[in-house]
Amino acid sequence: MGLTGYAWAAMQGLVNGFTMTDVIGSGGGGDKPADGARDILLVGLDSRTDAQGNPLPKDVLAQLRAGVSDGELNTDTLIFVHIPNDGGKAVAISLPRDSYVDIPGGYGKHKINSAYARAKFAARKELQTQGVTDEKELELKSNQEGAKTLIATVEKLTGSTIDNYAAINLLGFNDITKAIGGVDVCLNRAVRDEYSGANFKAGQQSLSGADALAFVRQRHGLPRGDLDRVVRQQVFMAGLAKKVLSAGTLTDPGKLNGLVDAVKKSVVLNQGWDIFGFAQQMSGLTGGKIEFRTIPVVNMDYSTPEDGSAIQVDPRQVHDFVQGLAGPPPGAPAPPPANGNASTTVDVRNATGKTGLAASVSQTLTGKGFIAGSTDNASSRKTSVVRYPSGAQAAAQGVAEALGGKLSLEQDASVPPGHVTVLIGTDYSNSGGSSGSAARTPQQLTAAQPSTPATPEPDKAITADGVTCVN
Repeated sequence: MGLTGYAWAAMQGLVNGFTMTDVIGSGGGGDKPADGARDILLVGLDSRTDAQGNPLPKDVLAQLRAGVSDGELNTDTLIFVHIPNDGGKAVAISLPRDSYVDIPGGYGKHKINSAYARAKFAARKELQTQGVTDEKELELKSNQEGAKTLIATVEKLTGSTIDNYAAINLLGFNDITKAIGGVDVCLNRAVRDEYSGANFKAGQQSLSGADALAFVRQRHGLPRGDLDRVVRQQVFMAGLAKKVLSAGTLTDPGKLNGLVDAVKKSVVLNQGWDIFGFAQQMSGLTGGKIEFRTIPVVNMDYSTPEDGSAIQVDPRQVHDFVQGLAGPPPGAPAPPPANGNASTTVDVRNATGKTGLAASVSQTLTGKGFIAGSTDNASSRKTSVVRYPSGAQAAAQGVAEALGGKLSLEQDASVPPGHVTVLIGTDYSNSGGSSGSAARTPQQLTAAQPSTPATPEPDKAITADGVTCVN
């Protein structure tokens, strides 16, 4: 009873000390949002100030290995969290920072991590024009406009209404991980990166403070760059959730008090969010009820007119993906019936020697309604072919047409009923859209590169139940 009372008092103190900002009307969706779920935008800011707009001391920045600011305030971590009103499984969906999207407000198409900064600096300039000179006031008010534009950008991309907003800066991440005693992570192999300061051994280990920050910020030297960083952030958030939800944190006065102090200094929430009530609602949420996913991507190296290389996403695919995981709002029309392709499972064999081609072709076919089967390599061959069991010639023809219509057909008694097998030979071209239109998640890209240790399996969500090894 004493521990419970202490936790209650600490939470009350936490609520009273939060930094709030008016970025969502009427405090968000209330206790039970009308669309059936609470949708939260979690933001990691590459900020050199605290939650109150005060600049961080130089010694603190050095400790965080933050490097020299380039003048931009990028949102390098964006996670959309969907929590049903009925307390069902929560889903956290990562939005890669370089996703090339439309930014509302007349800013055009740019990387999603610049939405906050573009609106912030435009607002700051306008405030200065109006005669505002106080640096702290300029910082707080311009940050508010940056958050509003970022929220509008995410809402447009996902098709969901953001009910609550929470942002954390570099210092907050550092302090929170220290307060809870570190987070367990696991690496497939040792890494060393001078840019982020990451220097870690292979295997399972516990990280906190500046080391934890380096773990989630590293992208140089990783096989898949920013996609590996996204997966790192997911497994770290899963471990963080597991640690915070555990009795070892919530019933430990020292840890709880440290957590409260860290959150007060560095976390900003939307005005009116009843965080104490929210914490009570979340008390039954265990590690297995939290899943981490990533939006589908089209092209990892998309050349933009003015932003350099970015991640190309298809807004319709992202919308459908998010709504498919989140579920349609009450009263929404039923989805259209599946087409005939949904009755055919396609196994793909890569006989070209080109890394990742089988997974890419498989993703093209699933994007056209077929069921994804297994992917593997095969002995080298020149001619591409679609093999099918007795009575499945029409299905095989449909697969061939989905890949450009130039693949020959062969009946093969070894192919199981309901399946067809695609053998990709060296004569195959991607005219059918195999590489340009495939929607691929970080987990799927892992499967496409057999030389890279497997991080999460292609269709397996990361949860807060255990420790997942990653690149």
